Amino acid sequence: MKERRELPPEEADGIIEGRNAVTEALRAGTSIDKVYLAKGETSSALGFIASTARSRGIVVAEADRRKLDAMSRTHAHQGVIALAAVREYADIPDMLSAAAARGEPPLLVVCDELSDPHNLGAVIRTAECAGAHGVIIPKRRSAGLTAIVAKTSAGAVSHMPVARVSNLPACLKELKKQGLWIFGTDAAGERLLYEADLKGPAAIVIGSEGSGMGRLVSETCDFLVRIPMRGKLNSLNASAAAAILLYEAVRQRS
Repeated sequence: MKERRELPPEEADGIIEGRNAVTEALRAGTSIDKVYLAKGETSSALGFIASTARSRGIVVAEADRRKLDAMSRTHAHQGVIALAAVREYADIPDMLSAAAARGEPPLLVVCDELSDPHNLGAVIRTAECAGAHGVIIPKRRSAGLTAIVAKTSAGAVSHMPVARVSNLPACLKELKKQGLWIFGTDAAGERLLYEADLKGPAAIVIGSEGSGMGRLVSETCDFLVRIPMRGKLNSLNASAAAAILLYEAVRQRS
């Protein structure tokens, strides 16, 4: 029997380094979240990587050498590092179909620019435990399905569909057309969480760690709900807020 090859640490962590390695990953159709290119550096190899990645809808970002050096495991990144996704992204229609097949009103979680992979992993884990039908994230300014997210989710990424969209407000508008009510979390929300009706088709929007929901996302929501805060702080960690809202939905749907 052929002995299984152990992945080198950089591949096991979802980090692919070097021009040849990234080029071959793109040619092989590897699911890639993001490609970082050294700022100001030009070559035909890097140009090919950038154009190929963009043609596949992969986010390509410039980064200075110090950032690439800090990310690198091999210390031979040659000006390019790719972050591989641990699984393929899902389609939103499949999430809605799964809810219908289970005879349940859809319950989705929308993460507006959660850049911390630990937070995203925790949200995915809670969504899976609460029986949600899917998680939606934006392509840009968000953590993707990296190895860190997978580890933090405690394996939930293997069971919870995650979709990635280019335009979050447009996505929310489409969900409205599909009959979902959009509930955004905001400290200045007009109603308490416990006054919201989460028994029907719903999408819960969780804002970013620092600034909360973006203006366009907030304006697209049907309702802005707030979590009661009794202490001296006025906000919760994004994954904690998601857990509170999801389990209020579980309570109401029970």
